[in-house]
Amino acid sequence: MKTRITEMFGIQHPIIQGGMHYVGFAEMAAAVSNAGGLGIITGLTQRTPELLANEIRRCREMTDKPFGVNLTFLPSLSTPDYPGYIKAIIDGGVKAVETAGNNPAKWLPVLKEAGIKVIHKCTSVRHSLKAEAIGCDAVSVDGFECGGHPGEDDVPNFILLPRAAEELKIPFVASGGMADGRSLVAALALGAEGMNMGTRFIATKEAPVHENVKRAIVAASELDTRLVMRPLRNTERVLTNAAVERLLVKERELGSNIKFEDIIEEVAGVYPKIMTDGEMDAGAWSCGMVAGLIHDIPTCKELIDRIMSEAESIIQQRLTRFL
Repeated sequence: MKTRITEMFGIQHPIIQGGMHYVGFAEMAAAVSNAGGLGIITGLTQRTPELLANEIRRCREMTDKPFGVNLTFLPSLSTPDYPGYIKAIIDGGVKAVETAGNNPAKWLPVLKEAGIKVIHKCTSVRHSLKAEAIGCDAVSVDGFECGGHPGEDDVPNFILLPRAAEELKIPFVASGGMADGRSLVAALALGAEGMNMGTRFIATKEAPVHENVKRAIVAASELDTRLVMRPLRNTERVLTNAAVERLLVKERELGSNIKFEDIIEEVAGVYPKIMTDGEMDAGAWSCGMVAGLIHDIPTCKELIDRIMSEAESIIQQRLTRFL
């Protein structure tokens, strides 16, 4: 299947693995890329640019296919060494970067000069248009269903994707609620040129996370995610657990007076405990509503091959019956 996304990134299938904290290691990215998609290393999971450079080298040892790096630009008390991370990306010969968070305009010239294609994650049409205006090559349009940060507009993909298609000239992929061949065909029908999957890729054999995490996703239904940090306007969709429910109680009790410090126990530094150690009640971790569509733990190749087979069958057989 050829789309503007497959052509842009030099990949076989229009499927991108989104950057995920403590999931997007070299093993994950290489497995997706080897299966014909675009694997993504999560840059800031590596604590220093030197560690990211090493992770890129490790990925190169596992695949000769294209892969990318995610860089999330967020305000923080101690700003990451973004110039160092970008240098590691360029020196490592990476040709695709997924940006997220704040406007990446400051960093685009150096990335473009190095011949790197930039796809920016957006949760609204206005942000997508801004990404196009500043020179991003593509956009990942994240609907309200997505795991992680869905923004504050609460627009689901059945509305957001066709709106993006009406406005954008650059290609975009659908993100949020993507799991199978049906997702891909629907995304294409609504104007996208492919899809980005996060939660679905966590429940794969190669995902470098604890088995408890994978089993939790398979066991979850579409009703088992919660939105946290809404009062702080930093909304995150997470899988419910004891820590999440405790956090929500604090939000209800403190209301508009809540501060980040009030919930720090439930959200700060919890990813290693969950993803590596399998402590499922250690804190809040990103998970999409798409968990309700995830029923097994295949290899990345089995998953992507199945998605493409399903998509082609839907397009060539089921849909043609309606003509």
